[in-house]
Amino acid sequence: MSGDRNRLIDITLDEASLPPAGSNAEHERRIALFDLKEANTFTVVGEDRGPYLLALALADGRLALDVSDEAGQRVRTHHMALSPLRKIIKDYAIICESYHAAIRDAPPQQIEAIDMGRRGLHNDAGGALVKALEDKFTLDLDTGRRLFTLIYAMHQRG
Repeated sequence: MSGDRNRLIDITLDEASLPPAGSNAEHERRIALFDLKEANTFTVVGEDRGPYLLALALADGRLALDVSDEAGQRVRTHHMALSPLRKIIKDYAIICESYHAAIRDAPPQQIEAIDMGRRGLHNDAGGALVKALEDKFTLDLDTGRRLFTLIYAMHQRG
């Protein structure tokens, strides 16, 4: 079935490229990995060798996506500049900080308004990632959102 082939079956993070993380940041990474593994749509443009394994690394302001087939044979490596996502990552960090602060003492309507903004920005980020990768990989918006969550979680420090 092509649906079973057009997906990621495992995602790993290069531990050496991750910033030091506290327990909250580490928890966010684990959740992001779990969510991405649970549900995704992913193909490599011009290839039909899925399902795929994805190794992610951050280095020198670039995201390295190393994709292999199920047997571990490399299919494609792509290095993407993070500059198109920098503003979204920064804005997302600010809105997440506001959301977590609001949860402690803000009225429900304010929490809901901040969360709606956060979700909208998350959708924008997922769409920007899908667009930035479209010449190398095909992914749906939900996969783009989950992958952005993981990229964001990889940036979080303790």
